[in-house]
Amino acid sequence: MAKYLVIVESPAKVKTIKKFLGANYEVTASNGHVRDLPKSQLGIDVEHDFEPKYITIRGKGDILANLRKEVKKAERIYLATDPDREGEAISWHLLKALKLEDKKVYRITFNEITKNAVKESLKNAREINMDLVDAQQARRVLDRMVGYRISPLLWAKVKRGLSAGRVQSVALRIICDREEEINNFIPEEYWTLDAFFDVAGEKKPLAARYYGTKEGKAVISSREELDGILKDIDKAEFKVSEVKKGERIKKPPLPFTTSTLQQEASKVLNFSTQKTMRLAQQLYEGIDIKGSGTVGVITYLRTDSTRVSAEAEKMAEDYITDNYGKEYAAGNTISKKTGQKIQDAHEAIRPTDLMRTPAMLKDSLSRDQFRLYQLIWKRFTASRMAPARYETTSVKIDANAHRFTVAASRVVFEGFMNVYTEEEEKEESNTLIKGIDVDTKLTLKEFDQRQHFTQPSPHYTEASLVRALEELGIGRPSTYAPTITTILARRYVVKENRNLYVTELGEVVNNMMKEAFPSIVDVNFTANMEALLDGVEEGDVKWKTVVSNFYPDLDESVKKAEKELKEVEIADEVSDEVCDVCGRLMVIKYGPHGRFLACPGFPECRNTKPYFEKIGVACPKCGKDIVLKKTKKGRKYYGCIDNPDCDFMVWQRPSDVKCERCGSLMLYKGNKLVCSEEKCGYVTNVPKKEVETAQR
Repeated sequence: MAKYLVIVESPAKVKTIKKFLGANYEVTASNGHVRDLPKSQLGIDVEHDFEPKYITIRGKGDILANLRKEVKKAERIYLATDPDREGEAISWHLLKALKLEDKKVYRITFNEITKNAVKESLKNAREINMDLVDAQQARRVLDRMVGYRISPLLWAKVKRGLSAGRVQSVALRIICDREEEINNFIPEEYWTLDAFFDVAGEKKPLAARYYGTKEGKAVISSREELDGILKDIDKAEFKVSEVKKGERIKKPPLPFTTSTLQQEASKVLNFSTQKTMRLAQQLYEGIDIKGSGTVGVITYLRTDSTRVSAEAEKMAEDYITDNYGKEYAAGNTISKKTGQKIQDAHEAIRPTDLMRTPAMLKDSLSRDQFRLYQLIWKRFTASRMAPARYETTSVKIDANAHRFTVAASRVVFEGFMNVYTEEEEKEESNTLIKGIDVDTKLTLKEFDQRQHFTQPSPHYTEASLVRALEELGIGRPSTYAPTITTILARRYVVKENRNLYVTELGEVVNNMMKEAFPSIVDVNFTANMEALLDGVEEGDVKWKTVVSNFYPDLDESVKKAEKELKEVEIADEVSDEVCDVCGRLMVIKYGPHGRFLACPGFPECRNTKPYFEKIGVACPKCGKDIVLKKTKKGRKYYGCIDNPDCDFMVWQRPSDVKCERCGSLMLYKGNKLVCSEEKCGYVTNVPKKEVETAQR
């Protein structure tokens, strides 16, 4: 009979760990949390020191009963849940739910599910770290307070089951702010001027771009400025005034953290954050490898540390030296990122064994598992390799007072790039003519002049939103994927071609949150709360102090909002649309996907129709009404009511004012009106009386 019991979180780990430990150990799983706050109530005694009221999670009774049977047989119990705050809290809840206070109970953690790591963890067994537990309790209680106090107000306001969250509401605001920035962006005209030169003895012409004058860089803002430059250099002699050669070093990338893995998997593999985490969990928990059995092939996936263990450093150095050569091995010189607090108990995400190359595991992994493992394997290997070295050449070409420049580089030692190149890195296309110097004769062949317009910041993608949340200090590795999943599931945000767009519903919720709960959706406030949670984890701050300081302000804001929201509660707006079934005038209602028309005779009459808001502007193609519409995923646009017979559509709200320069439709952008014909570029101020309409 087994003397020792090991309790893990996931059933997927049981078989793997049992194989490592042998007959004296029984391994079983808790299937995640076994206790939580009740769903039917706040579950926090705000009158008595904010004590949480934990209950057994529905459906976990049988699991706990089986665990109690195993506990009775065991001499020692090892709690082996995940090595983070959440895992520590699960171990503590198991201790309480199974009443293990009088038993020999030990907490063990391992960063990778390998034989050595698991056995080593048994040698370093410890007590439960209550600072970690309290940090998780604080987060859970704060999130519950925000969700359970604010969500009912959203429900009452918009008349449907919506939700607010401490992190999700800030993420929504960040996306809304970017959307507003894009909508208000006014493009500015600029031109580029490229000169192509024939060089004696060379077949390919030399391309140089206009830089400015000898005094400094200049931007060509208009056609008139461009014509002035061309006039100045007409028939001028083009001379090479300077050739500078140098060397550039490109450092290898750091190994993956949770955030950077999610970003790169999104960019390279087009994986959602949720999919990336699901696949990484599978790789961590264990893959059945032919000839080796079940083994975890990557280290723990929730980490914001780039630290690597000494054993992993040695493994990488040996592998790189043997397979690429000694000059490719960087040695132990890689520095980790600094700045915000790093959970340094964890390592970066890396393969547990570099000898398990992607090619070796291909037959044992699904297609998506293989693609993610290959990304992790290449990134870690590259991070332990020598920098790439480039030979650079820059050339200045002068004509009268004007200057053109050429810059090019050539790889002289590829280093880590032999294994891995980041998605955004592109090879430089301009290959410099060899042997060019100040005596080289240049013959002007032609100019290439192009008009451009500045572009607004791009819409957020899942990858760039994760990066923004991390840089702002909002959330932690374990929160990014569920936060994005929630705002997509609530249809506050939709995803089209990787980009995230705010829906009408998202705008309503965000505006309400900004009006009634400005601190909850304040980026700095939320980042500061994360810092306080880190202080709890470090033992510097008491968790109930954080909660007791937070709750009174929240309570006051909720009570104030309850009064204000009741005063401005949205009533059903009567439309001029007649119900086809019973003849009543239909009313405008809010649903999960925005507004729609419904018969007020419900439930006797259940007729509904799509709602199209007329904006009082005629379609420039057919003369019928332009209406506010939404894509299938909920993104707003303006189109002809006669669609599909008329295909007119724009993303910004049209004005009934016509462009003074070309007669085209004008579009609202903040407090400006901009011509819809980009090449025209006409911009004028919106009349004061129309500003409110423009901001709708």
